[in-house]
Amino acid sequence: MDNRDIILGIDSGTSVVKAVAFDLEGQQLGCASVRNTYQRGEDGSALQSMERTWQDCVSAIRHLADEIENLSSRVVALAVTAQGDGTWLVGKDNRPVGDAWIWLDARAAETVKEREHSALSRQRFEATGTGLNTCQQGAQLAYMNGKNSPHRQQLEQAEVAMHCKDWLYLNLTGVRATDPSEASFTFGNFRHRGYEDVVIEALGLSDRRYLLPEIVEGTQVTHPLTAEAAKAIGLLAGTPVCLGYVDMVMTGLGAGVHTGDKNTACSIIGSTGVHMRSVHSSEVFLNQQQTGYVITLPSPHQVTQVQTNMASTLNLDWLLNMTLSLIEEFGGTADHATLVKHLDKWLATTHPDGLMYHPYISLAGERGPFVNADARASFIGLRYSHGYADLLRAVIEGIGMASRDCYQAMSDLSPRELRLSGGAVRSAKVRQILSACIGAPVRVSTRDEAGAAGAAMMAAVAIGAYPNMDSCVATWVTPLLNAAEAPPSELAEHYRRLFATYQQTRLTLPPVWTELQSIHKGVNNE
Repeated sequence: MDNRDIILGIDSGTSVVKAVAFDLEGQQLGCASVRNTYQRGEDGSALQSMERTWQDCVSAIRHLADEIENLSSRVVALAVTAQGDGTWLVGKDNRPVGDAWIWLDARAAETVKEREHSALSRQRFEATGTGLNTCQQGAQLAYMNGKNSPHRQQLEQAEVAMHCKDWLYLNLTGVRATDPSEASFTFGNFRHRGYEDVVIEALGLSDRRYLLPEIVEGTQVTHPLTAEAAKAIGLLAGTPVCLGYVDMVMTGLGAGVHTGDKNTACSIIGSTGVHMRSVHSSEVFLNQQQTGYVITLPSPHQVTQVQTNMASTLNLDWLLNMTLSLIEEFGGTADHATLVKHLDKWLATTHPDGLMYHPYISLAGERGPFVNADARASFIGLRYSHGYADLLRAVIEGIGMASRDCYQAMSDLSPRELRLSGGAVRSAKVRQILSACIGAPVRVSTRDEAGAAGAAMMAAVAIGAYPNMDSCVATWVTPLLNAAEAPPSELAEHYRRLFATYQQTRLTLPPVWTELQSIHKGVNNE
């Protein structure tokens, strides 16, 4: 055991499955990834092969072994996190019951509307701290369980309802389990981190409670890697496996959401936008709109308040992809990475002038800080003089405005400091805009793979390498935070004024979105 000096973190996201090696002090030694795949349907479905997801995980670990010498004999522990929400049904002999419904699946939209107006809706929210939306397993199971649902038969075949990381953990250990974070924000209570009867009843799932797996705290309990899984991934049987929390808080943990500093926040600016604050469970602010998440951290009594934009850099990708299409159509060549490198140059030619963008580009609408499946993106204030760089700036400002909207829904107190994670924040101009939009200095972690690191940190505590999570954070996280970058005061003041208009129009647009969606559906059904 003396030569075991690597903790292996697995992060199975929506786009990529990653296997990342860390030493016991948190230094990243190597990373391997495999592209993920899922299928979307016109009915709002978003499905992912469970078997393929496990095989992609196996491939990622095998690729990492090609990069790191003697990986199999050096791994002291393995930890897994993955995309959150969604429904991964498992039946007889631990086999999948169809494809997984991932968080992008929008078929439960009507069920969400019905359950939001039920007599137990507020009690469910008070317990979970989490607004109901189509992404969640609770809403998806409630839809499947409907009397006239075409999916009831699929539900009848299931023995347990899992999430993505739970499914990978099952394949690694043979144990059916989930973690306290997803268990409590979906079916439980963030205060005691267990299941709650009133929540399950509010979802109309009392008759399906048998589907909910055991809850395992990964910093305290691990299970050994099975011989079958060890053979598949090329590691030693019996290696301790840690079930991490959901990827949102694992990434937040690795990026600095909880370092002991008061009133700090963390935003993950990825395909989706995840905005979180670390607070004591007694200090949670539950808004009247019943939106957001309360997700536990792997520290006693510490939770994150979270609001999530359905689309963050997806908005930027949309604009850049149109640019690529035009370049290619006229015989040019470019790629997405090249355009991203030009962001600062384009943004340097612009200034804020009242053009506004609402970043609701996702086909599933929005879930934070409000829930509306019909929400759609829009530019407001376009003038003939606006050029491409102005549109680009407005999109990034819209991402910043949406972030501020989320933080305001969590607390009346603005963050004192914001930690940023995600590929887009490599741009100094993007960081400046986001910082000014939110009205707080920003710090960026030099950590490349924060999600896998957060899971690996849990494993480090579980095997006794650190006595608790705070001591692990002090070594793995705090030293990797860059110096704070404060926004220019005049720019912050401009965005403070713009935000009031952003919110006003956002509150006015829902009837327009609904009518436009009705027209869209009518045209597509002709």
